[in-house]
Amino acid sequence: MDLKQYEFSGEKKFEIKKFNTADTGKFKERSEAETIIQDDINLMKDSQDKLYSENREGILIIFQAMDAAGKDGAIKHVFSGLNPQGVDVFNFKQPTDEELKHDYLWRAQRHVPQRGKIAIFNRSYYEDVLVAKVHKLYLSQVLPDRCKDDSVIEKRYTQIKNYEQYLWENGITVIKFFLNISKDEQKKQLLQRIDDQSKNWKFSQSDIEERKYWDDYQDAYEAAINETSTPICPWYVIPADKKWYSRYLISKIVLQHLQRINPQYPKLAPEVEQSLSEWRKTLLA
Repeated sequence: MDLKQYEFSGEKKFEIKKFNTADTGKFKERSEAETIIQDDINLMKDSQDKLYSENREGILIIFQAMDAAGKDGAIKHVFSGLNPQGVDVFNFKQPTDEELKHDYLWRAQRHVPQRGKIAIFNRSYYEDVLVAKVHKLYLSQVLPDRCKDDSVIEKRYTQIKNYEQYLWENGITVIKFFLNISKDEQKKQLLQRIDDQSKNWKFSQSDIEERKYWDDYQDAYEAAINETSTPICPWYVIPADKKWYSRYLISKIVLQHLQRINPQYPKLAPEVEQSLSEWRKTLLA
């Protein structure tokens, strides 16, 4: 499948109002996609085992989305087959007092994966050009006045691009997903959280409050994606009205990156390999 239509590497502009959030690609039935997803999960499992063993390259996977777009479900489902020893998931919520005393990239840098591992960020440093932009949170931070002018968000776009270039040049592949849900579908999902008792725990009043800023967030996402898309760290904009199709695309894209990295099991030194038969005899004896 050609995934280029969902990839934004800086060559084309992302226009959020023209994006089809209900896209299901070539599929007419959900079951068709789910069979392929399971196959991809199995392939990802094999590649992840080699990535962990080879210990040469790390992968950072970032999920950004409006509330109820399916980030948690995608993480739970797509990465269900991976070895937990090689995967870490971090949720970036409202910054703590300690985090606010540092630069905005500090809390993310602490959780960048070591080589051989995969780190998944549920939200990320992009919150500082999204929610921080919509609500102008930088104005209330304890920062020098020179850091609070009208260009602060533009500067952060440049800082983020440079940071991701730095990660790439130090062996970390960054895969960025924006799960793009429609306003109508978000409403449907939020109502389910209210009506379904088993989902009540997911509901938060802040979901309703933030929904009032829908248009501002749409503009913020469009700008952030266009300003931080690069050939080495592109954005993947995923239609999120149909959760099963989102998961299909995510599994395909992650698998594609693993196959590009092409990790291999480490080879033994020739002298060690030659000794294997002798060690085998020793164990049998």
